[in-house]
Amino acid sequence: MYAALFILLLLALLGMLFNHVRRKKIICKILCMDKCRKCSLLEELVEPFGYVFHCCCGFFSSGIDAWQKEAGYTWLYDYMAPRFQMVFDSLPVYFNYDGKTWLIEFWKGQYGINTGAEIGIYHADRLLSEAEYRTAHFKAAREDEMLSCSLQLCMENGACIKTSERHWWLTAFIPGVFSEPSELCLKASLCFNNKEMLEAFRCGLCRAGYMEELITVHNLSLSFTFHHSRPEHYGLLTCFHRWLSQCLNRMYCHLFMWITRPFDCMEDRILFLYYYIPFCFRRLMRLRRFHRRCHKKNGCRRPKCCCKCASYGRKKL
Repeated sequence: MYAALFILLLLALLGMLFNHVRRKKIICKILCMDKCRKCSLLEELVEPFGYVFHCCCGFFSSGIDAWQKEAGYTWLYDYMAPRFQMVFDSLPVYFNYDGKTWLIEFWKGQYGINTGAEIGIYHADRLLSEAEYRTAHFKAAREDEMLSCSLQLCMENGACIKTSERHWWLTAFIPGVFSEPSELCLKASLCFNNKEMLEAFRCGLCRAGYMEELITVHNLSLSFTFHHSRPEHYGLLTCFHRWLSQCLNRMYCHLFMWITRPFDCMEDRILFLYYYIPFCFRRLMRLRRFHRRCHKKNGCRRPKCCCKCASYGRKKL
């Protein structure tokens, strides 16, 4: 019996020693990389997941040619989100334009260990009745239908991030930060192709419960602030999933920051996670909706980074 205990103790000590040496090697490997190499490597790692990492600001955003574009949007995605540790406030805006029902939706909240926000632009193949909104499948806007968007996500501690681009799904996800959706403020701006589309969206925004006096219109641009969501009456099971997901998200955020504590910069933290615990890196990239195995497409162009950051960026988390 003592021999067995001795062997187990020896194996445990050897395992700890191996882990310590491996961890030190990974830290040295990352420290020996220059910034350009780190950013290039991160771009390669996250591109198959449909995202881009902005080293200058320390957050992820979605690529124009992301595989998620093929999936489009349906209300079921939002309904099932809390079961996949995504807890957010949403503001769907439906409006009719050019013989189709359009949906421009805004989200802000917690996506696993990421605090984030989204603006999605979709449309149906035809005009829909209100009764069909929750059952219809919406296609992502084509390249010629994309809009110039900008979002600024402000957190309760005063930190903000801002990004802008002509897109069909503009996003920003900050790793390792935990937030309750109600603590976040999303300032959104969209530039429409013509006055008719702008007015149709503005009417849809008012129907969604947003006060007209809080909407700012300048030429073809419309801006507003999404802070407090409409009252939602969640079922008991959904409330439980939201609560449980937030408990797990908070714990995982603390774990992420503790495991990657040898580093301050976000790109270093993410690379350390990739080398040290690859499984957790893949979990980190599960940022939105139902995720499937994705493959890099041949000829897929890399989205141009048009991000702007304010007061968050290189700040130590």
